Amino acid sequence: MTPLTTQALEESLSSKLMTNFGKAPEEATEGEMMRASALVLRDIMAMREVETRKRTRLNRKKQVHYLSMEFLMGRSLMKNAYNLGVLPQLKEALEHLGFKSGDIFEAEPDAALGNGGLGRLAACYLDSMTTLDIPATGYSICYELGLFKQKIVEGQQVELPDHWKDLGAAWLLPKPAEAQRVSFGGTIREFWNDGHLHIVNENATTVTAIPYDMEIAGYGTDHVNVLRLWDARPANPVDMNLFGRGEYLKAAEEQAMAEAIAKILYPEDNHMEGKSLRLKQQYFFVSATIQSICTKHLDTYGTLKNFHEKNVIQINDTHPTLVIPELMRVFIDDAGMNWDDAWSITTQSVAYTNHTVLAEALERWPQTLMERRLPRIWQIILEISNRWQKRIEDFYHDPAKTEKMAIVWGNEVRMANLCIAGGMAVNGVSGLHSDILRNDVFRDACNMEPQKFQNVTNGIDHRRWLSEINPGLDGLIKDLTGGDAYLSDASVLQKLDAFADDKTVLDRLAEIKRKNKELFAVHAKRSRGVLLNTDAIFDVQVKRLHEYKRQLLNVLHIIALYQRLQDNPNAITQPHTFLFGAKAAPGYEVAKRIIRLINSLADQIDHDPICRDKLQVVFLENYRVSLAEVLMPASEVSQQISTAGKEASGTGNMKFMMNGALTVGTLDGANVEMHDVLGDENMFLFGLHADEVAALRQEGYVPLRWYNRDPGLRQAMDALRTGFRDGVSYDDLYQRLLQGMGGSPADEYLLLADFASYCEAEDRMTATYADPYRWNQISLHNIARSGIFAADRAIAQYADNIWHVPHK
Repeated sequence: MTPLTTQALEESLSSKLMTNFGKAPEEATEGEMMRASALVLRDIMAMREVETRKRTRLNRKKQVHYLSMEFLMGRSLMKNAYNLGVLPQLKEALEHLGFKSGDIFEAEPDAALGNGGLGRLAACYLDSMTTLDIPATGYSICYELGLFKQKIVEGQQVELPDHWKDLGAAWLLPKPAEAQRVSFGGTIREFWNDGHLHIVNENATTVTAIPYDMEIAGYGTDHVNVLRLWDARPANPVDMNLFGRGEYLKAAEEQAMAEAIAKILYPEDNHMEGKSLRLKQQYFFVSATIQSICTKHLDTYGTLKNFHEKNVIQINDTHPTLVIPELMRVFIDDAGMNWDDAWSITTQSVAYTNHTVLAEALERWPQTLMERRLPRIWQIILEISNRWQKRIEDFYHDPAKTEKMAIVWGNEVRMANLCIAGGMAVNGVSGLHSDILRNDVFRDACNMEPQKFQNVTNGIDHRRWLSEINPGLDGLIKDLTGGDAYLSDASVLQKLDAFADDKTVLDRLAEIKRKNKELFAVHAKRSRGVLLNTDAIFDVQVKRLHEYKRQLLNVLHIIALYQRLQDNPNAITQPHTFLFGAKAAPGYEVAKRIIRLINSLADQIDHDPICRDKLQVVFLENYRVSLAEVLMPASEVSQQISTAGKEASGTGNMKFMMNGALTVGTLDGANVEMHDVLGDENMFLFGLHADEVAALRQEGYVPLRWYNRDPGLRQAMDALRTGFRDGVSYDDLYQRLLQGMGGSPADEYLLLADFASYCEAEDRMTATYADPYRWNQISLHNIARSGIFAADRAIAQYADNIWHVPHK
């Protein structure tokens, strides 16, 4: 790669400002300079991507297609500059042009293309696939507003639109010449001609899918991949006859219907219209993607019969499952293949990653909705289902197993079962999770086709989540390991273990953490007006708000601490700051109540003089990637406290570990593998194990027993009913835990059963914090042993064991 100089970047930035905005640097706003910077880097990446495509086509390389409803990219300017090796030069160029580089980076909005760990994982994997020189493309929807921007008003979550494209669209390259047409509804007409059955979908509504490409730069390579985002437009934007008659709204009705598809991520589906829109979204992006892949394949090879030899499609959870019937549709209806040939190619092309054992997330669609919205896809699914069901019956001869494994049953289409039937591989995302899939959730399918089931433990982009966001720690690692080799090989971090008894190193590590805490305190003061005590333990739980993640268990412990202070003002000698960040799905009322509870408790503690410099609770509004990048380096305790057996993997736990935070957690998800390398002595484990959870449920869990025999728990629980200084009672949460509500069993996620163990783990953690030497030893061990959680390792496993593609 030819290095770009500061002067060359200055000239390019000035040129972009003049040609795109008609301004000289001294006239430009920060937003305009941010967009100019993005356009300069985009141009560099676009040229490299053209060369990457040429090499891929010339060498006829197998390509990976990664489909996900989410790609949580965060900000891209600093990341792309870092990967391109021009971050110092870009900072200098911006300063020379009269701008503060930090302000320009801060001006960029987070791309609102995802929500939680699923989308962030996809983003990390794109980085690693590119870094490892794997020809790959990500696919999703070009959401106009994403999920939502969270605002806390009077303690409650309010959802606001997230207009990220105002500045973020600078990264998007429109490719209208590669648009695809996607059809919904209509009626199917069949006829025979020349010995072939022809399928015609008549009176369908057609939507145009327009691709917008976001270039993805790898680290230390000229290889550039693409994230292709599909925007929805009507095939016929305006009915001119209606418009001419003055029926203006009706004339643009088709446009509004089409644009709704790409408006927001995860529309509420607790009503039929919401379900219909979600299904449209999924088929829209899947159909456009499959058509695009097949068109390019035909351009190169002239046939689809070798499709599986040159393409692999990885689907990220069940949302893109319709790739299976859509591939069959293209192979049969468009390419004229017979069923057996089409099925053989399809089942050698598609792989499925499962991200959850929660039944609510293993998607099921109403049969009537599928029939009405996607009539041809429904026909194909029904045929797949019938053939799959025959295989099950021939293998098991057990009606109960047939019912459980069926794709179409009870007037529903079960997407996870369709993935298993139509895929070449099914993988979990941690050792424990994959075992649960094999031995419980998909046990019968695994017995029938054991070769399909694999494990690939999740990983994170360690260049972003350590080197880029934590420069102090990055400098220490480079000094101790003799250079930057760890950036390409995260296993080099193991060398840090050798310095665990070196007081000079441990003191330097402590100073780095101290400075990071101070930086975050400045950020919190500027963005939230919150004064943080940097002498306090920064005890952090940031993740999607869901009951199984047990933010409420954390809250109950804090209430118990607060009550302890009321009884004895000297009970807390080490200041303790609890930091929460989470979005609750707009229709998830219980999760939204927990957010309000956190804010009620925070307000109570903030106004009680007894708590000053001892106890603090802060809810971080609108948690997102850019906020995580400031928070992770400052965090000292990582709360990973899900009910054992419920968290598939987690990736936040890996980011905290890599930045030296110590884990308080259950043996769940990737915590198990963290424990494998850390042992009991380097993390704070508590709670029931997955098998104990199952056994307790089997014998009949009665949370009232735990409530009655633990005075501390009982007092904390009773505080929910009483409420705090804002006058809000949380009797509904109290009742939900003790009696169950709305069809949910009492304390479904066993908070009360794990409460005492959790409090004891927090006490152990606090006692360890009082010994700085020991604390920093453990912190160093965590960093040293976090290399196994690099996304590069995970992608290499996918490439070797599932995709069968070469990599660097």
